[in-house]
Amino acid sequence: MTIPDYQTLMLPLLRLANDSQEHRFRDAVEQLALEFKLTDEQRDTMLPSGTGLQFDNRVGWARTYLKQAALLESRKRGFFNITARGKELLAKNLSRVDNSVLEQYPEYLSFKLRRSEDKGVQDASGVLQPTSIGAAKVEQSEATPEELFSQAYQRLRNNLESELLEQVKAASPSFFERLVVDLLVSMGYGGSRQDAGRAVGRSGDEGIDGIIKEDKLGLDVIYIQAKRWEATIGRPEIQKFAGALQGQRASKGVFITTSSFTKEAEEYVRIIPSKIILISGEQLATLMVDHNVGVSPVSKFELKRVDSDYFDGENV
Repeated sequence: MTIPDYQTLMLPLLRLANDSQEHRFRDAVEQLALEFKLTDEQRDTMLPSGTGLQFDNRVGWARTYLKQAALLESRKRGFFNITARGKELLAKNLSRVDNSVLEQYPEYLSFKLRRSEDKGVQDASGVLQPTSIGAAKVEQSEATPEELFSQAYQRLRNNLESELLEQVKAASPSFFERLVVDLLVSMGYGGSRQDAGRAVGRSGDEGIDGIIKEDKLGLDVIYIQAKRWEATIGRPEIQKFAGALQGQRASKGVFITTSSFTKEAEEYVRIIPSKIILISGEQLATLMVDHNVGVSPVSKFELKRVDSDYFDGENV
């Protein structure tokens, strides 16, 4: 038997979790390896990049997609369990669960197309084409190798950001506070890590969680509000923050959350004199990846092209 692809692993993984118990991911990998009667050689097969075991990686992707469709969930790191929706799907006695089955769930579609909705897809000429759920997308058979490479990278990045935000939400308030400091310092704010650490979390003013230098010289300061919330943050919370800034005669603030903001909150910050930047959970994860906070590189690929200038003088 060949090593099963990640879609083939979806149904067995879902069945494994059907006992309603929490399962450790590492244990699930071993159980599935036994179920598919993989040889030691197959279990030791590495990814082409050499960064991990192929079978383990495929089980991981099966789990990821089932989680994005809300068929599985993770209550703590390294573990997973089935959801009520997962049990309902198993009750249908399907012979296979794959991406086409997952597409019936809006959460999965949202995950799959979130970045294409926001940024569009570039056609062969480099023109940005808007996309949305149900809209035409670049067909795999028509895509250039560069487009396929880019699409693969973006899928990996989307999954990384989703997993990263999940970890942040599960972290303690004090850890979240340190994370905010690390991110702002990595972005060039706050002067030294030590100075920033003393400032954030020490303000004591209502509506303000900390103060950080805008530059290394401290020519201006930025006031910070950090909320590790699940609920969407509305205009009243932003108004409180804006009021706290006025009380400090401050003009700049950053409101960071692990959730999101309502349209009313976003519209409010556009019409007030103070400059307040809203950073949602998704944006927080993106910034963390951009500035290497909470992540580490595992592979690096370079796309190269012929240097035409090098050959210009070949026939001279």
